Amino acid sequence: MHTIPYKFIGLLIALTACFPAFSQSDANADPLQYADVADLSVNAPLIAHVTIKEAIKVDPKRVTNAPAGTERYYIVATTNALIRGQGGIPETIRYIIDLPLNERGRAPKIKKKQFIIFARNLSGSSGDIQLAAPDAQIDWTPERDQRVRSLVREIVARNAAPSITGVGSAFHVPGTIIGEGETQIFLETVTGNPVSITILSREGQQKVWAVSLSEIVDEAATAPVRNSLLWYRLACFLPRSLPEESLAGDSAANANQARRDYDLVIQDLGNCPRTRPAEYRPS
Repeated sequence: MHTIPYKFIGLLIALTACFPAFSQSDANADPLQYADVADLSVNAPLIAHVTIKEAIKVDPKRVTNAPAGTERYYIVATTNALIRGQGGIPETIRYIIDLPLNERGRAPKIKKKQFIIFARNLSGSSGDIQLAAPDAQIDWTPERDQRVRSLVREIVARNAAPSITGVGSAFHVPGTIIGEGETQIFLETVTGNPVSITILSREGQQKVWAVSLSEIVDEAATAPVRNSLLWYRLACFLPRSLPEESLAGDSAANANQARRDYDLVIQDLGNCPRTRPAEYRPS
């Protein structure tokens, strides 16, 4: 019989856990989009595959901030595998979660079920953790496990694409032949690491564009593959149109061409579908 440590009772985690209804045998039915999983993964220093050992309901009298339509639970889980996290993770971990109630006013039965959790350590190696978002416990499936692991490999890589915070400068240089030219767009990043987009126009050829992650434009660079970390950084965070302040100092004709080239990039990237609530997403 487990008792809930006092330190967890007043923990202010405004959680509304997400347990999507879908058939785990049909990967195509998974409502979580690539960007949903990426949002969770990039902001979680600890990611693990766990099995719920105990789900103990917290006395409602001791809960003051649980969202309406939920019940708060103290979770004891067994670690099946560590997907991300320096320093490892104990075999047994503990955290608080608010489970949504069904139409009969009951929380889902999650004991012995497997999940992927996205979290932060609260107290070193003691096993006490805090979920990184209200919906940072998702059903485990082999497909989700593979997707998260692939994302983590990209996130922790030395040359990982950094978070995009905006568009810096942009300019277009016409070529010697009408219709030819090159547009360069420099992006601002949270790390300060360089990211630039180059769009090339050649007579009789389809326009091509590429992304460079270094100071020097890489001639071997290409456009990002959809559902990759670089695609996510661009498609989900670039503004839909080129900011006017990015074109300061360029001629009207060159500025118009830069806008058209930027629109081409946005069109090729496509939309960034998500299903998680907007308030849970990175800004």
